[in-house]
Amino acid sequence: MAENLSYVRDHFIAAEQPPMSDSSVIGWMRKNLFSSWTDSAMTAIAVAALLYLLPGAIDWLFLSAVWAGADRTACLTVDQGGTLPSGWSGACWAYVGDRFVQFMFGSYPRDQLWRPLLVVGMFVALLVPLLIPKVPRKGLNAILLLVALPIVSYFLLIGGRFGLSHIETTLWGGLMVTLILSFVGIVISLPAGILLALGRRSQMPVVRSASIAFIELIRGVPLITVLFMASVLLPLFLEPGNNIDKFLRALIGVAIFASAYMAEVIRGGLQAIPRGQYEAADALGLNYFHKMTFVVLPQAIKLVIPGIVNTFIGMFKDTSLVTIISMYDLLGIVKASFGDSGWITPVTPLTGLIFAGFTFWLFCFGMSRYSAFVERRLDTSHKR
Repeated sequence: MAENLSYVRDHFIAAEQPPMSDSSVIGWMRKNLFSSWTDSAMTAIAVAALLYLLPGAIDWLFLSAVWAGADRTACLTVDQGGTLPSGWSGACWAYVGDRFVQFMFGSYPRDQLWRPLLVVGMFVALLVPLLIPKVPRKGLNAILLLVALPIVSYFLLIGGRFGLSHIETTLWGGLMVTLILSFVGIVISLPAGILLALGRRSQMPVVRSASIAFIELIRGVPLITVLFMASVLLPLFLEPGNNIDKFLRALIGVAIFASAYMAEVIRGGLQAIPRGQYEAADALGLNYFHKMTFVVLPQAIKLVIPGIVNTFIGMFKDTSLVTIISMYDLLGIVKASFGDSGWITPVTPLTGLIFAGFTFWLFCFGMSRYSAFVERRLDTSHKR
């Protein structure tokens, strides 16, 4: 009888295109920019601000900027002793170009720059495959990046062996110092933070008390204090002549500080895991190591990926504080160059700070975007 009923469908409806109101540019704007009176007002204010500020910024940064020059006269007006017309104002990118190598590598000997460049090349060659999910042999890749590369980089950058000339760390500077400090801090802080977080939740009173004391002590003081203590106070407790390299002290201080903060991020993820997950692991007969490695920690780390990356980004920016121990990262070397008599102009400081700020933003934005990619890839909320 069912085949005689006109309201019973006997075939599937073919898929149709989405409504033009949703798929068109106008539909997207209506949904994201003008969905309410409040959104419309905020959009109008933002557009007005961009129209007011953007043309002047583009003109100062690019159109009126000076891109080539041998010294400061290239970025001075006629009234200031230069060649540019009176009233000119623009970025002095010629200054950045002239000091670019210094901004990247500090005072590292110019005839030995192939060594840090080789380290950068190896770092990129190992990092990119590790970040691409479909590339195989992640374990070997991670070992080469996190274990082999630091050892090889140490001998390349320091030298003194294998026929390489020795180069003091006091000559290091610029972006190279920023990347080394942040890379070592990231590599050490994540596993150390996991161990501290597990120690803080341990049932053993000694381990729990020691972990809590370490975390609260380090988190209770600013990074600048940790660096100052590592650089100035630590040598006072050592025997005369037994001095630790200043750069190594900075590495240890940054790693310790980041580990304490990372521990609290990981602990937040551990507390978010339902009790049933622990009980299910116990019911399977898993010991503590297997339970944490295969059941609890993977879920906890996935939940706190934004917090982990936020700690990494904060640590990357906080490397600028090493200037207190006379180590010059990118921002420190840029600020130190302001006193160069060959490039003293009214626009030089702002140009240098914009260059440093853009470089920091580039790395931090890259980390945040990759974090969002990992979150989307590991998201299982759509699965049932």
